[in-house]
Amino acid sequence: MEHSNHPHSFEPMNDELTGEPATKTGLDRRKFFKLFGGGLAVAFVLQDMFSFAGEAAAPGTALVPTSQVGAWIHIGEDGTVSVFTGKVEVGQNIRTSLSQIVAEELRVPISSIKMVMGDTDLVPFDAGTFGSRSTPQMGGQLRKAAATARQAMIDMAAKNWGAEGKTLQALDGMVINRETNKKITYSELTKGQQLLLPISDQARVTPANEWKVAGKTVKKINGQSFITGKHQYVSDMKLPGMLYGKILRAPSYNAKLVSVDIAKAQAIPGVVIVHDGDFVGIAAPSVRTAARALQAINAKWQETTQQPSNANIFEHLVKTASASGGRNAGAPKGDLEEGLKSADFTHSKTYNINYIAHVPLEPRAALAQWEDGKLTVWAGTQRPFGVQEDLADEFKIPKEKVRVIMPDTGSGYGGKHTAEAALEAARLALQAKKPVKVVWTREEEFTWAYFRPGGVIEVSSGVKKDGTISGWKFLNYNSGGSAINTQYKIANHEIAFLPSNTPLKQGSYRGLAATANVFARESHITDLARLIKMDQLEFRLKNSDDARLTAVLETAAKAFGWKSLGRATGHGYGIACGLDKGGYVATCAEVMVNSHKEVKVIRVTQAFECGAIVNPLHLENQIMGSIVQGLGGALFEAIDFADGKIRNSSLSAYRVPRFSDIPKIDIVMMDRKDLPSAGAGEAAIIGIAPAIRNAILDATGKGLTTLPLIPNGVLT
Repeated sequence: MEHSNHPHSFEPMNDELTGEPATKTGLDRRKFFKLFGGGLAVAFVLQDMFSFAGEAAAPGTALVPTSQVGAWIHIGEDGTVSVFTGKVEVGQNIRTSLSQIVAEELRVPISSIKMVMGDTDLVPFDAGTFGSRSTPQMGGQLRKAAATARQAMIDMAAKNWGAEGKTLQALDGMVINRETNKKITYSELTKGQQLLLPISDQARVTPANEWKVAGKTVKKINGQSFITGKHQYVSDMKLPGMLYGKILRAPSYNAKLVSVDIAKAQAIPGVVIVHDGDFVGIAAPSVRTAARALQAINAKWQETTQQPSNANIFEHLVKTASASGGRNAGAPKGDLEEGLKSADFTHSKTYNINYIAHVPLEPRAALAQWEDGKLTVWAGTQRPFGVQEDLADEFKIPKEKVRVIMPDTGSGYGGKHTAEAALEAARLALQAKKPVKVVWTREEEFTWAYFRPGGVIEVSSGVKKDGTISGWKFLNYNSGGSAINTQYKIANHEIAFLPSNTPLKQGSYRGLAATANVFARESHITDLARLIKMDQLEFRLKNSDDARLTAVLETAAKAFGWKSLGRATGHGYGIACGLDKGGYVATCAEVMVNSHKEVKVIRVTQAFECGAIVNPLHLENQIMGSIVQGLGGALFEAIDFADGKIRNSSLSAYRVPRFSDIPKIDIVMMDRKDLPSAGAGEAAIIGIAPAIRNAILDATGKGLTTLPLIPNGVLT
């Protein structure tokens, strides 16, 4: 089996570049303690400059240079545990699971944890929330930081009491002497001190099989505020004197502004207009006034003709592809030509993947304010530090003069890395000398945000009568390299990702290109099984040498009742599996195709394994959300475009899953406490499309090769 060299691989689009190293931060030690008071802070330092041996520093002593401070955990004098992370909450509920991890290691009630997330003035640099990295990477770092703090508390208490550390234990925010029953709270230990320690690799983290807080279902920490409407999304926020922004949009992609008459708009009371090149923006006292001013602008555009459209997009992507593979392309293995020549059957297919939209609950939004030369922007973004850098570059000011704050936002799905709304609001606010909020409309989100890449995947393969896959050639044009490498044991293969000249703005999506690559691979695998008249499940098990993949396959099949399936007219059954970013998934689907060729997904069973489970309920919600979202891309979601225009830029024209589309869903979560926790926000989506496709094939004998499978609701 071939694996990516990176344990949590992802293809970095232009909007996902990692930027600067994690040790750079504007929050130095003096500022940190001024903001948060005395206590103990544990900092992450890239260099191994210190080895913490359990000795507490004297009051005011800095163990880490001020230029290196990136505080992760602070235990305050009032007992509050503040956790600082650049990761952000976009609906995956990482706020709760990271709190559980810290509470577990620090031996404190989860109610005492305060998460400070995505505020560039207060948290260490972070490249962004993507690639299912929050749990395996940030979670791992916070475990070590919390364990370091716990050990520091024990060592401080031991010094206080003149006791041996082995007689002490941390429990419920206190250190207890098991021999004398003496107790002292963390806040009593840290009172009047300013202690700053680096993370210690020597601190013992708690094994998953000993977890008491992590590993359990804990309610969403701030869930009540969402239920009651108390939570303020960026689109809800207001500041005194705030104006509302609207932007003049081009009528089509690549259009150039020839002339613009803003006189009528300027005559409307309270309206501020910014005209800079092709950018024309309006700030007004109300949304209605801003919209009226926008309509009053007379603009003339030069549009670009003969742009690619749905009619020729797949041909275009192949024709304009780069000659070299992307960085996620697998190295050739064996002799492909000989592998295909020795096969009893060969099979070649081309799979087409349409562009689709993210359709977040909350479209892009930003609120910008300039005060004394400093810019503060509240934005719904997965990359606060990336937005900070874009703003600093745009306005030619130091990054220290830009603060980006990301309140928990209304979903992202990989679609909110870029800074468009933030830049627009900041431009308008600078000119208006007042705070300005820009909230994109749904049509703007559909048209001017980036899409999941369309693509073409060509697969040529050979199989022997005994079920051995002897040759495998897999070329991905434009979709991307995530999960491109085969999960099966194949002696001879060539795999490559070939970037293309895309006519639409594209970027990451939940699962990245894994949705496309797994669809093509798992569809093709079922075709090979049918060629040699072997059961789909049996064929996969025969060609898998990965114990974890085998385990999810067998678990899903058992829960689905694969070996005891009956036959009913028009019913079909499909299976698919895959692994991505540390998550293993197997999906079974049953479909019914009626006499009118209408397709109905009857039931879905999915087994999912991502190591030790931190929060079972929230993992189940992630899996459920992935399956439902995956139904859209599998069945009917596609961007319709021509002449540089998006032709289905509203929810009335762009089909997403409805309640009537949802099948019976059974989820089996496999809790592997012997394995590190991996992220679960993406891998669960990759199996649904190929499982449905394979079920349609089983029911009708028709092997579909394009996503979405039934854009008009019926087989064609």
